[in-house]
Amino acid sequence: MGEQHHVKFPQKVIDEYSALGVDLVAMFSAGHLGTRMGVQIIEASTDRVVGTMPVEGNTQPYGLLHGGASAVLAETLGSVGAMLHGGSSKIAVGVDLNCTHHRAAASGLVTGVATPLHRGRSTATYEIAISDENGKRVCSARLTCMLRDVNTGDEQRVRAGH
Repeated sequence: MGEQHHVKFPQKVIDEYSALGVDLVAMFSAGHLGTRMGVQIIEASTDRVVGTMPVEGNTQPYGLLHGGASAVLAETLGSVGAMLHGGSSKIAVGVDLNCTHHRAAASGLVTGVATPLHRGRSTATYEIAISDENGKRVCSARLTCMLRDVNTGDEQRVRAGH
């Protein structure tokens, strides 16, 4: 848990961020919270972001996947899609997240798949389907991110991986 994982990006995205001196793997990781929770991003593009998270270590007192853990996975995946859509001149900031929990997961990995519902100039909305290892949907989520212009302070934090 917490190890670096290689994320698959389109070459044009890699080139765009490399020209700015940005480490895409660090930037599009799940961050400190996601690392603690074992979130791994498997695939990332503006059309589809896929990630996994172990149930173990992310449970509520009954031993079931915590709804907040599903929310972290959903927001992570949707935010990555929105950031890729916005490009290197924008920062995606979550402004609305809703999650509907359909069934419990008690073990294994859950997989989230984020797909766009709306990609505009100032907002991006992604639907995130989280399923258990049997392909049964555990949670349906929707995330809307505001796309802000990068300012000097934001750009320095992004380059530093914060």
